[in-house]
Amino acid sequence: MTNVAERRSQRREARRHTPVVQYGALINKLAPTEVVSAEGVELIHAASMRLLREHGILIVDYPAAAETFRKAGASVEWVDAEHLYPNGDTTKVCGHLVKIEEELLLQHLRHAPSEFTQLARNPARNMVIGGRHTVFAPVYGPPFVADYERGRRLATLEDFQNFAKLAYMAPQIHHNGGTLLEPNDVEVKERHLDMLLAHALYSDKCFMGSVTHRENARDTVLFSEILFGADNIRAQPATLSLINASSPLRFDDRMFGALEIYAHARQAILVTPFLIAGAMSPSTMAATLAQQNAEALFGICYAQILSPGVPVIYGSFLANIDMRSGAPCFGTPEDALALYAGAQMARRYKLPYRSGGNFTGSRIPDAQAGYESASTMWPTIQAGVNFVLHSAGWLEGGLIAGYEKFIIDLEMCGIMARYMNGIGLEEEDFAWDAYRDVPPGGHFLGAAHTMRHYDTAFYQHGVFNMDNYEKWEAEGSVDTYKRAHGIWKRMLHEYEAPPIDPAVRDALHDFVARRRADIRAGKLNRPD
Repeated sequence: MTNVAERRSQRREARRHTPVVQYGALINKLAPTEVVSAEGVELIHAASMRLLREHGILIVDYPAAAETFRKAGASVEWVDAEHLYPNGDTTKVCGHLVKIEEELLLQHLRHAPSEFTQLARNPARNMVIGGRHTVFAPVYGPPFVADYERGRRLATLEDFQNFAKLAYMAPQIHHNGGTLLEPNDVEVKERHLDMLLAHALYSDKCFMGSVTHRENARDTVLFSEILFGADNIRAQPATLSLINASSPLRFDDRMFGALEIYAHARQAILVTPFLIAGAMSPSTMAATLAQQNAEALFGICYAQILSPGVPVIYGSFLANIDMRSGAPCFGTPEDALALYAGAQMARRYKLPYRSGGNFTGSRIPDAQAGYESASTMWPTIQAGVNFVLHSAGWLEGGLIAGYEKFIIDLEMCGIMARYMNGIGLEEEDFAWDAYRDVPPGGHFLGAAHTMRHYDTAFYQHGVFNMDNYEKWEAEGSVDTYKRAHGIWKRMLHEYEAPPIDPAVRDALHDFVARRRADIRAGKLNRPD
């Protein structure tokens, strides 16, 4: 027994000091789960085409986009009216209403590539998006952060830099994401510069661009030209940027202005309706899916009109409202069904698909967070999602970037990576030599085949604890929340920045300093 215990201790110690192996790009070998029949897909398509033809999409404060659609052959009219709801409430509707026919829309959609490669500073980390590929990216956009010791607080630039480092270090995360959180200690107009710099210096993975102003998008393109080369980013995109519809059936100048900059620069564009069913779409999934489809395709169509063939992703961010409180709900069966169906719609148009993630409405990484996140992440993989934003760190419906939640979500991402690899069916997988070595009624623990596959046969947990109660109690009864706290702190302590050409680094710093000075001097505009 002593020898056995010693060997186990030696193996644990060896694993503790073994360098982390990167997961690399993931290929989903599983057949996608489909919840809507082929006829149903066509019904949703037809409904979305009817929405675009009869009801249209409102473009607010951006006449240039309306004019682009008009020149392409769409119907455009100016509306300025008060809309009266049945309950007596009113809404001001003001902007250019664009209606587009199916054939015209599809004519432009056909230019969009079914997959593309995004450049990373380290070429080994370039990411293919589309097809059977799955890319995990971290949480995006929260104004708050939270951790085990300090609770919830306003996020700072230091927190942003910490999450950029954690995303870089995590083998389960393939893409560093974009607005990991909002650094509230930096002026809004210039914080995008600090975020870009953090992604470029603290990581060598792919990253996302800024979309809060068209000039921020332009800064992102110029920054990427310094980092990758102007010609290189026209051949393959260096940034991927999130363009949201302000649902229902509406895009504004901020989003379409940024989209225009990225489209002309041939940078990848992720068009995502932001839908809370029951509030920003009807309370039925069929109508919600039709609306989502109409909004996503409209934005993608605009990108293709501006720059045919520019890389795009069909996006879906969809939750439903709690009819009693008005709060968004995550991990519900309706959300899962819509996620599967959204993937089917994206495949119909041969477009890469973004959806899913480790979503929860919980404030801390508790049982609610675990169940809700898993209830979204399983459909994400089974549906065949290509780009998974919010894979790690999401809390309180996206208001909090959680340090411990980030670490716990990495475990789920690792499990999903193993799951989508499927079941091996090679000769070695059938273990014929093990059956020769082990008699009926024996055991396979010491078989040569078992030893060959000791470290790779099964998923090895990094955060969850599989020890028995007595051992767990003897080692301090540390729960998952507290264990995750120790892991992210250790990761940051061990962090080493990836190498970068000093001349490129200095050029990036100079660019950020110049643009910061311009912004503070009120020079928001400059020649194209």
